[in-house]
Amino acid sequence: MATLGVRPTPLTSTADPPTLFDGTTRLYIDYSCPYAQRVWIARNYKGLQDKISLVAIDLRDRPTWYKEKLYPENKVPSLEHNGKVLGESLDLIKYVDVNFEGTTLYPSDPAKKEFGEQLISHSDTFTKDLFSSLKGDNPVQLASPAFEYLENALGKFDDGPFLLGQFSLVDIVYIPFVERFHVVFAEVFKHDITEGRPKLATWITELNKIDAYTETKVDPQEIVDLFKKRFLPQQ
Repeated sequence: MATLGVRPTPLTSTADPPTLFDGTTRLYIDYSCPYAQRVWIARNYKGLQDKISLVAIDLRDRPTWYKEKLYPENKVPSLEHNGKVLGESLDLIKYVDVNFEGTTLYPSDPAKKEFGEQLISHSDTFTKDLFSSLKGDNPVQLASPAFEYLENALGKFDDGPFLLGQFSLVDIVYIPFVERFHVVFAEVFKHDITEGRPKLATWITELNKIDAYTETKVDPQEIVDLFKKRFLPQQ
């Protein structure tokens, strides 16, 4: 029976590698990385905790063997499966959905599939716009179009509160970043990103009822600390 909630201790520069390419499927993540969180959520939602082992890497003190012996790009997420290593979060969530058992994460309805691909294609622009807003004089104003995009997208289908109506990998693509900016805007800029956006508020509420997601959430104080370190180094 797959179980949620177990977080392995992150491996640092002094840690020995697991027995690489021994047939074990491993997902390499950093607990603070939103890109890795995407694949972690997908793995959990499909009930693959016993099929895909979680290996945490400390990106601030990463082991040399990770780059030299496993993944030359030296970032997360990566997936060790069937004697090869794959990367890039958008590719990996689709790979996990197609190549492993469990609840499918993508609808068969053509209209939903088409809209889902549009949303996935837009996700890089969405995240870039959010991070760029933090470098401006008025982050709340600058980030507003990105959140309005989600609010409008959430009105496309009326058979559920998620981006394609029912929960799908498209929600997984966006929620790690919304999670972080929800916290940062509330704590640092005293602004609620769901204000005037009822669909976004409901979406976040409903996602927080899904264990596969909540088990991957980052401590809010850690989010704020990382933000301040990156964007407010003078403080």
